Amino acid sequence: MKRIILLFSIAVTFQISAQTDAENLKKIYDNSLTNGMSYQWLDHLSNEIGGRLSGSLNAERAVAYTKEEFEKLGLDKVWLQPVMVPRWVRGTPEFAYIETSPGKTTSVNICALGGSVSTPSGGVKANLIEVATYKDLEAIGEAKIKGKIVFINRPMQANLINTFDAYGGCSSERYSGAREAAKYGAVGVIVRSLNLRLDDFPHTGSMSYGDLPNSQRIPSAAISTNDAELLSGMLALDKNIKLYFSQSCKQLEDVQSYNVIGEITGSEFPDEIIVVGGHLDSWDLGDGSHDDGAGVVQSMDVLRLLKESGIRPKRTIRAVLFMNEENGLRGGRKYAEVAKQQGENHIFALESDSGGFTPRGFSFQSSEAFLTKVQSWRSLFKPYLIHYFEEGYSGADIGPLKNDNIVLAGLRPDSQRYFDHHHAANDTFEHVNKRELELGTASMTALIYLIDKYGTDTITNDSGIKD
Repeated sequence: MKRIILLFSIAVTFQISAQTDAENLKKIYDNSLTNGMSYQWLDHLSNEIGGRLSGSLNAERAVAYTKEEFEKLGLDKVWLQPVMVPRWVRGTPEFAYIETSPGKTTSVNICALGGSVSTPSGGVKANLIEVATYKDLEAIGEAKIKGKIVFINRPMQANLINTFDAYGGCSSERYSGAREAAKYGAVGVIVRSLNLRLDDFPHTGSMSYGDLPNSQRIPSAAISTNDAELLSGMLALDKNIKLYFSQSCKQLEDVQSYNVIGEITGSEFPDEIIVVGGHLDSWDLGDGSHDDGAGVVQSMDVLRLLKESGIRPKRTIRAVLFMNEENGLRGGRKYAEVAKQQGENHIFALESDSGGFTPRGFSFQSSEAFLTKVQSWRSLFKPYLIHYFEEGYSGADIGPLKNDNIVLAGLRPDSQRYFDHHHAANDTFEHVNKRELELGTASMTALIYLIDKYGTDTITNDSGIKD
């Protein structure tokens, strides 16, 4: 009889808890879609501040603005965490053309890659060597490369449904191309933009010279996909054409900036910390709405939505707006360093850095047992068309927190349009859909609510209640 009563009690508790969770998720989604702040905040970040390259005035304006907005929410704690960041400046607009014969030229669209050196004041003009990857340079050899511009024409792989896999497959060309080409005496590098679409927007992004001495560093730029196709076609017809390009970018001394942090202190387990975040910096060509203004405002609104929905977290929920993800990851590393120094216990971290498109679900760096736990919540997310709960990459800024005790996760929106805008001049506010952004905010808040309520220990039934 006692066993029957116990089983009945568990079943009733299970039903009540599942019902309560469903009701709270509905409150969260309703509040985000009818009373959300993420789109309004993004409007200000994008249109009143603009691109927020690390070390820039706009980046510091974004720090001040987001701290002020955190303070308006009546959080338990808001603070700035100092971090030294690199300061690279683009300078005057880049210029390039293809020369088929003296005086006969065709202009093409390029942009300097972040961290690149400038060209000489008069620019660089030379014949080209086209390769699919910088690894081809070794076989070609110095004799054929020296004094030329290396053109790395590697398209993103179009038949990969996860476009981040396609990006990851060729991002090394942008990052390491100049370093490798310089070893063979090249005078410059032009890299095909990392974009699945054919258009006229060159896409910037970080590059590195590694330990190459300053005297051996060569300028590196991205060329739009349309113009990469044009240049490749013209080279196929005439190997003697030349490319001219000029850029005046430079690396300045590091400057101090800040991570912006706000938190709700846990009511029962304040020493267990759950982080949600995105990166406050962006590239300078557009206004950084998708990358990563969306993640910033979504993370801010997670805290607001919990308060608006009448949910008092048991654990400490901390929103971190990281500085310098794009060209250094200094903010993410500093946050993890301070957390370790202070002996903080982070149990879960969620990052949004994949754009403000329609959310599909989440990827997790976790144990198989925890993944099974999260997948047991599918029925709660089903009304909101959230279905993806899989093992996978989380995010760059929360990566330094990784240890044996923390679960890392990333919001996974639909990625098919993301690289149309990534690191380009068309990453602007008008390309963010309000409803899609707010659905992502609600999905993040819903996951944080469940993690806070049930922790990260293994569970065995759909409600999150231990048997």
